[in-house]
Amino acid sequence: MILTVTMNPSVDISYPLKKLELDTVNRVSDVRKEAGGKGLNVSRVIKLAGEKGIATGLIGGNLGKYITSHLDEVGIEHSFLQIAQESRNCIAILHEELQTEILEPGPEVTEQEQEQFIRHFTGLLEQADTVTLSGSLPVGVPKDFFQTLIRIAHSRNKKVLLDCSGECLKRATTGADLPYLIKPNKQELEQLTGQSFDVDSPGTFIKLISSHQELQKIPWVVVSLGKNGAFAKIEDNYFTVRIPEINVINAVGSGDSTIAGLAVGISNHDLPENILKRAMAFGMLNAMEPQTGCINMIHFEHLFNNISVVPCH
Repeated sequence: MILTVTMNPSVDISYPLKKLELDTVNRVSDVRKEAGGKGLNVSRVIKLAGEKGIATGLIGGNLGKYITSHLDEVGIEHSFLQIAQESRNCIAILHEELQTEILEPGPEVTEQEQEQFIRHFTGLLEQADTVTLSGSLPVGVPKDFFQTLIRIAHSRNKKVLLDCSGECLKRATTGADLPYLIKPNKQELEQLTGQSFDVDSPGTFIKLISSHQELQKIPWVVVSLGKNGAFAKIEDNYFTVRIPEINVINAVGSGDSTIAGLAVGISNHDLPENILKRAMAFGMLNAMEPQTGCINMIHFEHLFNNISVVPCH
């Protein structure tokens, strides 16, 4: 069982427009509203892959009820903690092949609610073997909160896959309790380390990882490189992952789909090469669909067989 954590979920609203007109009225006819948040994208892909998962996090108010009712409709098991303040809306305006986003900050979470969630999370760990922590933290939650969850999961021998950025990533990759896996993109890894690397040179990636003691201690470091595939460190081994060219329709959520593939593979104790190939295939499948956090498994085998995982030194 995979437990996905989304601390700041939302109702994602999509407004498609031929052209966005400023300082006037824009009317839309095809509005899409669904439960959103990086961890919920992970949950959706896990469900579509036919695997077992449960989603948790914080929800509040009528928007929180909308989120859970939408998850019920698509058959995603969930167990959220109710908080006092209202969950957030996130608006995406799709216009002229562009995407303009308006993101609310979300609720402010009290210390008492944080403590309640830690107890709630600890209880859910009994059902899970693998945990994913994804996305941002709501207002009031300290930047080291993921580090706290990782420590609790470690104490119960659960593997934690972390997908966040900025200060949250920095805090969670220092200290005694480290995640089992992190999945930064190129920019996030360079921001974390203060060093750059070349997507065409695995040696520069190896050099970067080797120069950071904390990153060496993390068993899996998977760096997504978009159309260039990925670099990966698994224990003391390094790999280059190359992917075939595809027709990209909507790449939003591909990183979340990649995390879902990694979680499924690790939960099922698959071979490292197959875990990487599954993860990349899930990311590509998402990019081939108009809906965020959506994969069509009909195309999985073809993509899987056309991904190469090559050891590098």
